[in-house]
This record gives sequence, structure tokens and C-alpha cells, in this order.
Amino acid sequence: MTERGDSDATSVEGATGPLVDPTAERARKRVERAIDRGDMVTVFGRCSVEYDGRATSSLGPGDRLLILKPDGTALVHTDEGHQPVNWQPPGSTHEVGLEDGRLWIESHRTGPEEHLEVAFESLAYVATVDVTDPEDLSLSGTEEDLRERILAEPELIESGFEPLVTERSTPAGAIDIYGEDSDGRAVVVELKRRRVGPDAVGQLDRYVDALTRDLHADREIRGILVAPSATDRAQELLAENGHEFIALEPTPGE
Repeated sequence: MTERGDSDATSVEGATGPLVDPTAERARKRVERAIDRGDMVTVFGRCSVEYDGRATSSLGPGDRLLILKPDGTALVHTDEGHQPVNWQPPGSTHEVGLEDGRLWIESHRTGPEEHLEVAFESLAYVATVDVTDPEDLSLSGTEEDLRERILAEPELIESGFEPLVTERSTPAGAIDIYGEDSDGRAVVVELKRRRVGPDAVGQLDRYVDALTRDLHADREIRGILVAPSATDRAQELLAENGHEFIALEPTPGE
């Protein structure tokens, strides 16, 4: 029998098309990248669902569709009715991982504290779609343009900022730019080429936490998110988590 989990389904999207019967690891990578980019995510498979928050609930194994929206919404659907059997509202943040070789996706909300975890024992289909309005895209620049702009002019972050390493590896992923400020504090800079939502804040938070574990406990670490703009909820989460935001386009204006 030929495994189909290591190749994408044939589609007009080519290598970024939907995954049919993917391995858990391949699905994790696809979903993780999509969450970081702010794409729409759909995952169909046999899963269990656990909710803990204002109440608690559990759904045993069953075939279900999970939808993650760029605004933080999470919806779990069955094959009946139009209402989800469980959900999280806009402003939630999403995290994805593997446990015992199986994919899990968690949606977390603060105020009030709520956790929704969907654990897949098998996967039939994973698709991710960029649903950004073309008018909102910064078509003249990429994240690499933004990185090069900051490396050429570190003062765009702040006076005294010194970039030290790009793509610094951590257990949570690669930090776009790692540096130090004028007071010798470590600085994690996460770059996005377009408007960001709560998931970008969650990503920055994971990098700061991972770096905190790597460095000495007494080393202060700052997290800075750089993008053209941010949603109100993203701004709120940045403030709650003690991070900062800098509005910057990938390329200078005319």
C-alpha cells in the first residue's frame, strides 16, 4: 500500500494544496505554518474534544471538522446541523503539537480562561487558505524585505538596538531577529508582512518563553512584534503579556 501522507493532493495550488490522509507530523507543520501566517485552517478526521472553562465537557472519538479562522475563532462541526458542537470566540489563540504521534490543536481564550483541545487519532484531510483581502496585502514587500530593512537600520526598532542573530533556533521555532537593547536586555523580534491578529502574539509569546528557558533566569527578555498594523485584540494581548508593537511596512513608502 502506498502512503499518501507525505505528498500533497494534486490541485491548482500545487505543493501548497490540501493534504489527503497526511501523517500527523506533516499535518502539524502545515497547520503551524498556517496559524503563524493567519490563514484559514480546516482539519477533518477522527478526534476527541475536551473543553475546560466556564464549564467542562468531553466528546469521545468521532469524525469531525475543525475550522480555525484568522480572527481566533475555532469551530468543531459534525455531519449534522449548522451549529458547531463546540467553539471558541474571536480573540482566541491557537497552538498545535504532537503527543504519542497524534496531532492535537488547542484554542485558548483569556478573560474568561477557556481551553478547547481537539486530539486527532486519525486524519483524512487538512487544508489551509490565505483569505486576506488583496487590498490589505503589502504587495510591494515580504518578511525578508522587512528583515533586511531592520538589519540595515536597527534604529527602526529603537535607538541602541543591536541585531545579533537572524533565525535563532529555539524549541518553539526560529526567532526572526534576536538582539540586545542599549541596556543589555535580550530582544526577540517577530516579523509579519501584513496586519496581525492574536495568533502572531501567541507565536511571539512562545518564542520569549522558550528563550527564557534557554538563558539565565536573571536575564530580562523583551518581545517586539513588527508588522504594518495589528488588530485591537492583538494590541490588548501584547499589553497583557508585556510585549511591544512597532508598526512598520516591509519597504519604505514612496
